Amino acid sequence: MQRRKFSREFKLEAVKLVLERVVSAAEAARDLDVHANVLRKWIREAEGDPGSAFPGHGNLRPEQLEIERLRRELARMKAERDILKKAAAYFAKDSI
Repeated sequence: MQRRKFSREFKLEAVKLVLERVVSAAEAARDLDVHANVLRKWIREAEGDPGSAFPGHGNLRPEQLEIERLRRELARMKAERDILKKAAAYFAKDSI
């Protein structure tokens, strides 16, 4: 069975259905043919940060972008450190 994918708009509308109307998450999930736990997860995501909820495939949240940038910078700094270590060892060997 293939995993179903839902658009950002569908998720936002499903969350609005539960939050703005007096419909339980279980009832809305049955109506939308979505598992109740999935709908509850969407609600938690939307309540946490509605602007960056459900960024979509390939789009990262600002925090994730910052983490990726820091990881790249760390890898570059480690490479520079390793080069300097090798250079220091080379010149230390030559001076003896």
